[in-house]
Amino acid sequence: MSQLSTQAMESIERWLQDPAIDEETKQELRALEGNDKELEDRFYKELEFGTGGLRGVIGAGSNRMNRYVVGRATQGLARYILEEHGDREGKPSVVIAHDSRHFSPEFALEAALVLAGNGIVTKLFPSLRPTPQLSFTVRHLQATGGIVITASHNPPEYNGYKVYNHEGGQLVPDQAEKVIGYIREVSSFSDVRRISREEAEAQGLLVWLGEDEDEAFINTVAEVSVNRELIASGPGKDFKLVYTPLHGTGNHPVREVLKKLGFQQVHIVPEQEQPDAEFSTVKSPNPEERDAFKLAIELGSQIGADLLLGTDPDADRMGAVVKNKSGEYVVLSGNQSGAIMVYYLLNQLKEAGKLPKNGAVVKTIVTSEMGAVIAEHFGATVFNTLTGFKYIGELMNEFDKTGSHTYLFGYEESYGYLAGNYARDKDAVLAAMLIAEAAAYYSTQGKTLYDVLEELYEKFGYFQERLESRTLKGKDGVEKIQSLMTQWRNNPADEIAGVKVKEVLDYSKGLDGLPKENVLKFMLEDGSWFCLRPSGTEPKIKVYFAVRGSSTPDAEDKITRLVEAVMSRVDA
Repeated sequence: MSQLSTQAMESIERWLQDPAIDEETKQELRALEGNDKELEDRFYKELEFGTGGLRGVIGAGSNRMNRYVVGRATQGLARYILEEHGDREGKPSVVIAHDSRHFSPEFALEAALVLAGNGIVTKLFPSLRPTPQLSFTVRHLQATGGIVITASHNPPEYNGYKVYNHEGGQLVPDQAEKVIGYIREVSSFSDVRRISREEAEAQGLLVWLGEDEDEAFINTVAEVSVNRELIASGPGKDFKLVYTPLHGTGNHPVREVLKKLGFQQVHIVPEQEQPDAEFSTVKSPNPEERDAFKLAIELGSQIGADLLLGTDPDADRMGAVVKNKSGEYVVLSGNQSGAIMVYYLLNQLKEAGKLPKNGAVVKTIVTSEMGAVIAEHFGATVFNTLTGFKYIGELMNEFDKTGSHTYLFGYEESYGYLAGNYARDKDAVLAAMLIAEAAAYYSTQGKTLYDVLEELYEKFGYFQERLESRTLKGKDGVEKIQSLMTQWRNNPADEIAGVKVKEVLDYSKGLDGLPKENVLKFMLEDGSWFCLRPSGTEPKIKVYFAVRGSSTPDAEDKITRLVEAVMSRVDA
C-alpha cells in the first residue's frame, strides 16, 4: 500500500503529465516507483523560495534543485522585475554568477534564457565567480538585480539560487514575498517563457562579462586596505601565507588582491586549488570546521607559514588559522576573527585621523558581544540585526540615504565579513585581505594574531562562544525542529546551569523593529546567553552560546556548563 501523501501523488502526476518536462526527467521519476520515502521527500512540498532564494538537493522533483524549478522561479522573478522596474528608462538587466557545483553553469544559463524570454537583459559571467563579486557587479553596472547559483558550504549534493536587488543585497522579506507570489502564479512549466541562447545573443539579451568586471572588483576591494603602503614596503615580502579555496571560486580573486597589496609568499594548497563539484578532499567545504584546513595545516607546517586562510565554495565566508603560544595551528572562530578585524580597522583609522565620529559597526543577534564592546571603545555605534547579511546590507542602504552613520564594518559569527561600501553581501576576498594585512602589520611588532587576541581578552573581557547544531533531514526532521522550538517557547526554563533566566527574547514577535523570525534568545543573569534558531539553508537546528568570564579558564568553565545543560534538554 502506498505511503505517499495526497499532495505528493498529485505533484508527481503533474510532473509526469506536463509536456514541458523532458522524457529523461520523467524516466528518473518512474525509476523511483515503490520508493515511497524518496518520492515523498521529493514531492511533499515545493522547494521553498525563502528570503535568500532556493537551496536544496539536486534531482527531479518539486522539492529539489533542477532546471524546471530554476526556470519557474526565474519566471516569477521576471514578473517581479517587470512590474517593479519595467517603467524605468532602458531595458531592465540582471547580472548572473555561479560557483563550482554540479549543474551551476547549466542553472545559470537556464535563468539567463528565461529572463531573456521575458525581454530582460542578462549579463552573465562565463565561468565561476564569487558571490560578493556578483553583489559588487550589480551595483557597479547599475543592474536591476542579480542571481548567483550556489549552495555556499553545503554538501556536494546541494545547489541553490540566490536573488539580489538593484542595491546588490539579497532580497529582504517584503521583496521576497512579492517574488514568491509571482512564482506561485506559474502553475505549469509550460508557462515559463524561454528562448534559445542563439536568440538571446542575437537580440542583445544575453551579454557575457569578463576581465573588465574582474579588474574593477579586485581594485575596489584593494582600496579598502588601511595599510597598503606599509605592507608593500616590507612585511608583505617575508610574511608567509597558505591559502585554500576549497575547490571553489576564491582562487583567483583572493590571490590577485593579496598580490596587489604586496604579499609575495602566498602558497596555495595544490590538492584544493582547482574547482571540484564533489569537494573530494574534505568532508564539508566549510572554513568553520577544522577538518577543512587539514591539508592547509600540513602545508603550513612544512613551510613555516605565519597565517593560513580558507574560503568556502562561493567565497563569501573566510576562516583563518594562526599559531598559538605552543606553535600549534588553531582555527579562529568567526567571532574571534571578527573582533580582531574590528579592532585593527578602527584602531588604524583612528591613528590615521580617519575614524568618523558617526561610525557604525553592524553585527547579528547571535554574534559575540566582544566586537560590540571594542567598537564602542572607539566611539562607534553598534547595530544588531537578524541572522543574514541582507539585513546588514539593508542598514548600509539606510546609512547611505540618511547620512546618519558611516558604515565601517559588518559581520556574522558564521565567518561572514564586509568592510567598505562597495557590496551588500559578505566578502571572503575582502576578509582574507584584511586579516592578512592585520597579521602582517602586527608581525612588525613581534606579535601573532593569537597574541593580539589574548591582549583583546585582557583589555575587553574574556568572551567565549560556541555553536552546537543537530541535523534533522526530510519531512520528519522539519517537524521535529518545529516541535523543539514550540517546546522551548511554551515551556521556557527558569534557570539553566544554576543561573536564572533573566529574559526570553522571542523574535517571532518582531522585536526591536526587526522582521519576525523563528528565533528564541535566552538572557541569563550573569550576562551569558544562548539562542535557538532553525537554519534557513540546511535541515538543522542551531544553538548558539556566549559567556563572559573573569579569565579564560572561568569563561571556558561557564560555557561548558551552559552547553551541557541546554543540549541535554535539546537532545532529550
